[in-house]
Amino acid sequence: MVKLVYCVRKREDLGDEEFHDYWLNHHGPLVARLAPGLGLKRYVQSHTMALDLHELIKATRELKEHYDGLAELWWESIEAFIDAYSSPEGMEADAALREDEAKFIDFADSCIFFSEEHTVYEA
Repeated sequence: MVKLVYCVRKREDLGDEEFHDYWLNHHGPLVARLAPGLGLKRYVQSHTMALDLHELIKATRELKEHYDGLAELWWESIEAFIDAYSSPEGMEADAALREDEAKFIDFADSCIFFSEEHTVYEA
């Protein structure tokens, strides 16, 4: 399996609660509805928790500001992703997702990339 990782920052005009609610309760179901046409096998949202602990951890490593969340999307292979996104149904679904993402994601301050997992430890 291949995974697309999307590190997300919210638009500045949205509050934290509004952002997380929209992402989970509007965008999430949209992704689920469009998943078959995209050949998507799994979709997970990780929402950043509001904790003072973030500042302490950030300071110990001189890190940048944290993302507001992380989305992970899985396909069987890169070829499966390309085939799905090249199809008319996939292109239509991708356009719908991008249009919806523009309502809550700051594209210029977010990042997206493909990755492959390497399990180093598991209890």
